[in-house]
Amino acid sequence: MADEMMVKELEEVVVRFSGDSGDGMQLAGNIFSNVSAIVGNDICTFPDYPADIRAPQGTLTGVSGFQIHVGAKQVYTPGDTCHVLVAMNPAALKTQVQYCKSQGLVITDSDSFEAKDLEKAKFTTDNPFEELGLKQEILEVPISSMCKESLKDTGLDNKSILRCKNMFALGLVCWLFNRNLEAAEKMLRDKFAKKPEIAQANIKVLNDGYNYGANTHACVSTYKIESKTQKEKGLYTDINGNKATAYGLIAAAEKAGLQLYLGSYPITPATDILHELAKHKSLGVKTVQCEDEIAGCASAVGASFAGAMAVTTTSGPGICLKSEAMNLAVIAELPLVVVNVQRGGPSTGLPTKSEQTDLLQALYGRNGESPMPVVAAMSPTDCFDAAYMASKIALEHMTPVVLLTDAFIANGSAAWKLPDLSNYPPICPPYVKPEMAGTWSPFQRNEETGVRYWAVPGTEGFMHRIGGLEKCNKTGVISTDADNHEIMTALRQAKVDKIADSLPELEVLGDQDADLLIVGWGGTYGHLRLAMDYMRKNGQKVALAHFRFINPLPRNAAEVLKRYKKVVVAEQNLGQFAGYLRMTIPGLNVSQYNEVNGQPFVTRELIDAFTKLLEE
Repeated sequence: MADEMMVKELEEVVVRFSGDSGDGMQLAGNIFSNVSAIVGNDICTFPDYPADIRAPQGTLTGVSGFQIHVGAKQVYTPGDTCHVLVAMNPAALKTQVQYCKSQGLVITDSDSFEAKDLEKAKFTTDNPFEELGLKQEILEVPISSMCKESLKDTGLDNKSILRCKNMFALGLVCWLFNRNLEAAEKMLRDKFAKKPEIAQANIKVLNDGYNYGANTHACVSTYKIESKTQKEKGLYTDINGNKATAYGLIAAAEKAGLQLYLGSYPITPATDILHELAKHKSLGVKTVQCEDEIAGCASAVGASFAGAMAVTTTSGPGICLKSEAMNLAVIAELPLVVVNVQRGGPSTGLPTKSEQTDLLQALYGRNGESPMPVVAAMSPTDCFDAAYMASKIALEHMTPVVLLTDAFIANGSAAWKLPDLSNYPPICPPYVKPEMAGTWSPFQRNEETGVRYWAVPGTEGFMHRIGGLEKCNKTGVISTDADNHEIMTALRQAKVDKIADSLPELEVLGDQDADLLIVGWGGTYGHLRLAMDYMRKNGQKVALAHFRFINPLPRNAAEVLKRYKKVVVAEQNLGQFAGYLRMTIPGLNVSQYNEVNGQPFVTRELIDAFTKLLEE
């Protein structure tokens, strides 16, 4: 019978694992995405988890999800909806089925659908599938009881056995899509290297889930996704945005010949950068988990003054606290990279959800005229390049720089080719030169760039003092002179403005004579690119201009945006970038598409909105 089963070839598939926070859905999703990347598929992932540390088991607020989009060709988003939904309990079914296609497949753990489980999920009948009016194909599998049977002779307690049920579900999904388990088994051995009995239990259950599908022919067909893109030769890995950010910072420090210092305080969703950098002491990385956000930033300013490449990482609430120390770096003109992994606000807001609502805070959220370059990463893998460029700007232009990512790209992952650093531009800080000794002052500047020269403390002949009080432009001593303050304010602004001369120009993708130009920035790139591609395939003349550099804008930004009759700025806030563009580029007329719901854009909704604009 196995020979008679049909194996269908797909161009793409979206799978969503969902269950309690303790059900290991993030691990199952990560392993499936890695297994898919290894065989050459393109991937894009979206972890979607609650803010509760551990909500009551089986409740609606405690559901954790992980969505993976696997494609034979390049994929840009985790997908609007999934083809296969794994729902480990009724609460997961109730909250996550909205993300499953109506013709999709829902896999459940039937052992977790008892009366008490249905009650916790607020079902009013004993048939949740009928109550929800589901049209999807339902595959009910007694996952929990089969795990117990599988591991009854291992000596593990019941709690440890049931923790393995995520691997049974993963094994079944791997069978469904003809995935080899070898890579998954290696990942489990690595993860549980110090607990080999746990590793072996998970591997056994993983294989049992695979065999359950193979032996019972749970579905009419299995599927395969053959890679159809010729990837550039090299070593690839599955990487999320936070790890890519950490690697980009390390690479920049190596390129600049400096030690990397991170002063940080744990905050969702930025903490993983601290965790990752703490692993790399062998590369000279120094990490300090400070007592609060203020100390994290202030210690980084001190490390910068001492000659290190200094970084502080946080999310929106932490930026509020860091702003005074960030301002110190502005007036002292010291290099500093401030990483803001944006999350839902205001206040504590939605700690595990994603928004783009910190843009104006990054641009203007400090007292006084305090210009600060702002860079925004576009995807999980672009976090590496964005972190490298933010570091280069900070070190070469003696300024603090804000690097904006967001929870969506920070936690999401994609296949990434390990870069060759020799292909990256050099990083050359503007150190003082020996011949300047005796005539140098702390704010002596390069005439072309307006950047002050950097005298690392201890450099003979260059003893100096800087700080938070305004200094005389010529001597560097404290000054309250009105005219001098205006000169220094203008010089600090001009220095940031001149950074545009070293930035790449804004590119336009799609139809250069488009009827509609879509404008975006940061982590929405994938969804906007997919919407543009779809519309162009359907005969609509559309283009996309996506910004990585926000302040200063690329030199050609005004020319590009004024070239098109219709321009729409799409962002996950109430119009911050649109307002900034209107203020920065006089006479610019743009429409807006705004969402602030903590979730990624839905491509179908973007297409409908942009089509309506074209038809007006």
